[in-house]
Amino acid sequence: MTPAIDPAVTALVDEQHALDDHLDGLDDRGWAAPSRCAGWSVSDVVLHLAQTNEMAVASLEGTMPQFLERMAEGLPPAADVDAGAAAMVERERGAPPAEVRARWDASVAALRDGFAATDLGARVTWVVGELSVRTLATTRLAETWIHGGDVAVASGPLPAPTDRLWHIARLAWRTVPYAFARAGRPAPGPVVFDLVGPGGAAWRFGADAGDAAGDGPVTTVRGDAVDLCLVAGQRADAADTGLVAEGPDGAEVLALVRTFA
Repeated sequence: MTPAIDPAVTALVDEQHALDDHLDGLDDRGWAAPSRCAGWSVSDVVLHLAQTNEMAVASLEGTMPQFLERMAEGLPPAADVDAGAAAMVERERGAPPAEVRARWDASVAALRDGFAATDLGARVTWVVGELSVRTLATTRLAETWIHGGDVAVASGPLPAPTDRLWHIARLAWRTVPYAFARAGRPAPGPVVFDLVGPGGAAWRFGADAGDAAGDGPVTTVRGDAVDLCLVAGQRADAADTGLVAEGPDGAEVLALVRTFA
């Protein structure tokens, strides 16, 4: 079932289709090729996406603790989320490409059905806390997009950016306070993103009534939305992009902004 009622879920489905199209063209050498993720092959990246899709399904079904317990069985305690994800891939890597692809396909189908059957405003458990189902869909979109790029780097060309990035850029803006808290930094003052989308449209987050509410002067990040999404996905350094941040928290916003737990 393909949900079509919510823009974030629809964008996720479209991004999954885009990755499917790329995977369709890979032979065994393509699956074994190094990805943009250091130490991971294309197969490893797709395995990771399947694993995290399965985790999201467990979140929607209210079985997240049981899923994590099962996936962590026999593994040493992980220092952080990234280390835990790497350990999960390490333990399960090496399956034939057809098997990894079948697992990805099954995880995508289960996730789409899960979103179609769940109230998008409901709260669910995810990695380090709770979020809405709609936000969970957006985090899956962000991860699918960034890892789709990781896969495409191996065989090229990178897919052209689309307006689906609007949801990812908005997620990065909304989670700035979380990014600061995760880094142990005091909460920033009001932050505005003033971006240019892939088609040239202006994307402003925090610029409308009350969105940038808070005490103190406003920090504004300006530049290309693709650059912002790459920085937030830790695939680019802000200093190597055209992003500019003005205001008291500008340097920290560009250093800490993220779209993942």
